[in-house]
Amino acid sequence: MTRPTITIRAGTAADHDAWLPLWRGYQTFYKVDLPASTTATTWQRLLDPAEPMHLALAVMGERVVGMVHFIEHRTCWSPQNSLYLQDLFTDASARGQGVGRALIEHVYTRAAAMGIGRVHWLTQETNAQAMVLYDQVADKPGFVQYRKNITG
Repeated sequence: MTRPTITIRAGTAADHDAWLPLWRGYQTFYKVDLPASTTATTWQRLLDPAEPMHLALAVMGERVVGMVHFIEHRTCWSPQNSLYLQDLFTDASARGQGVGRALIEHVYTRAAAMGIGRVHWLTQETNAQAMVLYDQVADKPGFVQYRKNITG
């Protein structure tokens, strides 16, 4: 059986209606419900070339089936910037077909083109299906995340 062709491209303002269900699906997966104002701000930032935030979409046929958000940032550990792959989501109908891998590889390609030294991300320890892929495409450094919300 031949896998469908997956095209990865930058998101544009015209993609809002295709992106929004993926963004909401991502929130549902992580059991959060962000305010509409946060979603609007996120969308504006993803499209603003002055922002360090980026959006890429996975397309199969004519349908957008996946998204990735990634953020460029400085690090004290290298003179090169890093990319934080913050959000990665594939529509349930397209899972297991290479969409997640294609989106991650797109981020790696973008990172190299931008002169970025490292790509990193987090996932919940219960996200076993995604970790099967992550273990194939990246190293697991063994860090544990701690955080404290200051506002909101």
